[in-house]
Amino acid sequence: MKTNFSASTLAITLAFGALALGTTSTQAQVAGGSTTVGVSIIETTQLAAGWSVKKTLLGKTVYNEAGTAVGKVQDLIVAPDRNVSYVIVGAGGFIGIGRHDVAVPIAQIVDQGGRLVMNGATKDAIKAMPTFNYAQDTGQRARFMAQAERDIAAGKVRVHALEQTASTAVTDAKAKLDSEVKSLQDDIKAADAKLSEMKQASAARWKEFEAGVSAATARLRKALA
Repeated sequence: MKTNFSASTLAITLAFGALALGTTSTQAQVAGGSTTVGVSIIETTQLAAGWSVKKTLLGKTVYNEAGTAVGKVQDLIVAPDRNVSYVIVGAGGFIGIGRHDVAVPIAQIVDQGGRLVMNGATKDAIKAMPTFNYAQDTGQRARFMAQAERDIAAGKVRVHALEQTASTAVTDAKAKLDSEVKSLQDDIKAADAKLSEMKQASAARWKEFEAGVSAATARLRKALA
């Protein structure tokens, strides 16, 4: 089947204040940098007006006109000049590992009866497109990881204090403290595991693990409150 991805291509530079059109390239797609989209579009000023990112886009399956699933929406990118928005569609992989993310102009995806449809798309066509990578913000990543490590350290300090108290407590009080220690240790272990996953990933992929780390550390902070 002939797809929209194999004909002409549109090179779109997501630099601040500029939208530059170019020719086909095999370079990766980078947020905040030069981006190549393997589809042909006419409209370059489409916006996601009327679409709820949370309810309508994120995590939703994208189908082609034949009803075949071709990927899932992972994110929505708005260009600095706000003229063109991109849906980040991921194809293949398992829980984020081995997934191939690409940037698709939002004008290429339509809502048909509550189903997101990209005409002419196939999984192979999407996988053939250049990979989309978030612009690396090592400073933001370092700050995020440092805060997670502080939360985990605070949890360990609390565990030590509770264990000290439990060691001299009477039976009923000791049982309650031991239960609190066990629950807190589980939260620490979960947060530490999520943070370790992020550390093992490349700097360009750290955003994929941000939600998991945030959820785990949020539970930990709630337990410490």
